[in-house]
Amino acid sequence: MDKDSKIYVAGHNGMVGSAIVRKLQSDGYTNFVFRTSKELDLRDQNATADFFATEKPEYVFLAAAKVGGILANREQKGEYFYDNTIIELNVIHNAYTNGVKKLFFLGSSCIYPKFAEQPIKEEYLMTGHLEPTNDAYAVAKIAGIQMCKAYYEQYGFKSISVMPCNLYGPGDNFDPKTSHVLPALLQKVVEAKENGDKEIVMWGTGKPKREFLYVDDVASACVFLMNSDVENDIFNIGMGDDIAIKDLLTLICEIVGFDGEIKNDLDKPDGTPRKLLDVGKLHNLGWKHKIELKEGIEKLYAWYIEHRDKK
Repeated sequence: MDKDSKIYVAGHNGMVGSAIVRKLQSDGYTNFVFRTSKELDLRDQNATADFFATEKPEYVFLAAAKVGGILANREQKGEYFYDNTIIELNVIHNAYTNGVKKLFFLGSSCIYPKFAEQPIKEEYLMTGHLEPTNDAYAVAKIAGIQMCKAYYEQYGFKSISVMPCNLYGPGDNFDPKTSHVLPALLQKVVEAKENGDKEIVMWGTGKPKREFLYVDDVASACVFLMNSDVENDIFNIGMGDDIAIKDLLTLICEIVGFDGEIKNDLDKPDGTPRKLLDVGKLHNLGWKHKIELKEGIEKLYAWYIEHRDKK
């Protein structure tokens, strides 16, 4: 991308989209086109087609999506499938028909089989059954990846699809019904400390392991890959290391300063036992994360306190 290339970041107000914008701006890019979800409903085929025909962006980062944690994915499967699939269909097709030079598609590590060999390589995609709690969202994301592949093979349309691990950072979602595990635990610990609670309840056994990446790191990987010569390929983005949920909660308690007891709610699901991504393919291109987990949680804790108090 040239510094004055016209860039459309779909989902620029979301956690990942806003981090991509921050990274692009810090790197000197100046020519952006944005639309909020109220200004442009990407589920609307005609509105999306009109937008691309009018604006003619050169590069597209597709970070717009309906996302949520295990509870939301389990209870709103129809919405998660429909919204994400139709957004992908509309954006990818109109990017192709309007001459976009390259599209970046943000997938999810939940696309991989529930019992995939660890660490998970990119080629494990579609080699086994999905985790039932988020299978609708996963299939929607797989559809986006396959659409990018099909449009390259038939039309030569250039794109890159990425599968990030669990992301967290500024702009995160702290809604207890739809948030992901790390922000949900952070908010729970902060409230427990402020309320003077003697214990905190954790969903499930706490044994499943997850990999977490600070959102500014994933944004740097996105821009790095968009500027690479790679096209029509998929990449994992992560740290290459994971942590048990109970150990994560213990670390958050340490950072926040909560010394109460951790108790288990075994009626709640664990989800996939482990999801560690093999990031060797991306490392071999020359990219590696910079922010370790403890530092990232400290940054998010500070951001959360600051922005919560401004409400």
